[in-house]
Amino acid sequence: MESIQHQIRKHYDELGYAERKIANYVLEHTEDIIELSVSQLAAACGCGDATVVRFARRLGYSGYQSMKIGIAGRMGSVSTLSKEISKSDSCYEIFQKHVRQITTSLELTQSVLDANALEAAAKAVMNAKRVVVFGLGNSASIAVDAAHKFLRLGKDAQACSDNHLQAIIASHLDSDSVAIGISHSGSSKDIIEALELSKIGRAKTVCITNFAESPITKVSDITLFTRSHETKHSILAMNSRISQLAIIDAIYSYIVVNSEKSMLSAIYNTEASLQQKKY
Repeated sequence: MESIQHQIRKHYDELGYAERKIANYVLEHTEDIIELSVSQLAAACGCGDATVVRFARRLGYSGYQSMKIGIAGRMGSVSTLSKEISKSDSCYEIFQKHVRQITTSLELTQSVLDANALEAAAKAVMNAKRVVVFGLGNSASIAVDAAHKFLRLGKDAQACSDNHLQAIIASHLDSDSVAIGISHSGSSKDIIEALELSKIGRAKTVCITNFAESPITKVSDITLFTRSHETKHSILAMNSRISQLAIIDAIYSYIVVNSEKSMLSAIYNTEASLQQKKY
């Protein structure tokens, strides 16, 4: 994966005057870019938002958000290389490395997650009559966690990790429904097909993925990005799953604090019913 610095230097002679101002700023403040919105970067460079987007596309990205994800990914790769687990590590040292990797993933996810998209996803779930969460493999447990949280809110929520059932359920969703597809790679054919089927009935589609240039973003009305760098030991993609869980928790918490009385009553009834399960 080429660094942003290398990409800029390779295309520098092709850039216009305003684009070169952006290029110079990015070269000098690379690590700061992931914290800036497109408008903030444009203001810092004295140009318009469209020029920033055009600059990002000149480097081969689909847009500014995609460029930010590329920068964050490069930073994540560099920060993780020195923390690979080795045979000489004690179990506690391995735990410490996992904590550092998770912390890095959460910070990178915060830098690439679009605030408006997250707000839109939370409102869509809050207003939906039915919520279905699709996940396969490593993402299946995240789908179950999401549906569990939404059920506690009194929502008609369901997690599905069977690709045949996903197609059946998706075909029955309507404009009062929200379909959430979780795929770290963004390339899971079954999840993408489930979202495509959901859109036929005009359900709102949301995806949580790590890659901006992935097929799942093309079938999603709202895209929520995570950012993590999985090492060769992370066969269960722990870093990305923690970031996905954090996004789900944020949506759940948003709905709790913005709920009407009926939903608050549902939350209370949920907690009251669970008390009977404890000594």
